[in-house]
Amino acid sequence: MEHTEPAHDEPPIVVTGLTKSFGSQKVLDGIDLAVAHGETVAVLGRSGTGKSVLLKLLIGLQEPDAGSIRILGQEMKELETDQLNEVRKKVGFLFQQAALYDSLTIEENVSFPLSRHTKLSAAERRDRARELLANVGMEQDLGKLPSEISGGMQKRVGLARALALEPNIVLFDEPTAGLDPITAVEIEKLILQLKEDLEMTAIVVTHDVHGAKSFSDRMIVIHEGKILIQGTFADLQKSRDEFVVRFLREADR
Repeated sequence: MEHTEPAHDEPPIVVTGLTKSFGSQKVLDGIDLAVAHGETVAVLGRSGTGKSVLLKLLIGLQEPDAGSIRILGQEMKELETDQLNEVRKKVGFLFQQAALYDSLTIEENVSFPLSRHTKLSAAERRDRARELLANVGMEQDLGKLPSEISGGMQKRVGLARALALEPNIVLFDEPTAGLDPITAVEIEKLILQLKEDLEMTAIVVTHDVHGAKSFSDRMIVIHEGKILIQGTFADLQKSRDEFVVRFLREADR
């Protein structure tokens, strides 16, 4: 499958002046963000600050109140449904709860997008699914149902499925939430490995500052609907902003 890159070296993700409210609560208030090809950006902030909302806006699961979202050179709000679905095929999404189909086996879960969106034969889909599962260390559990594996394993399967259509961009929503520390580190190493092997462009919403330090090129902190600071972990450590100092201090506990 060929990757469609944005024209004129435009970054794969460009967000300008993005705002989103729910009732009287303004969750995002003028977000500007560009993510370069092959860059992994970690989005940090307190719970309820709109981090996951940002991801849903990026792939059109929710609509912004104002602002521009350009994904792979396409202005999302101008797309018809079929055009939007074409863009979505190029964006892998790992949901916080993995969102696997309970009645399908591990292998069938990963094969599902291949059967819907490709012309691969049944044998080719099986081979591709098994290759993807091997890449995330789940090749031994092909015939199991999601209920028969751990939460960390479900995240791995969800990641394999997110990569099935060879996306240009991968969005991760709290990939280590609810996992024990050892499993969380394994998932973080997997993200780093995929970044190096596939040169994937990624946004990772996470509450884990130290995990983000290990796999991200850049971190942004969202506070009160705005990007408060962005840069490397070292840049965040140098900040004298009261919220950033407190946020990093709490992350060390």
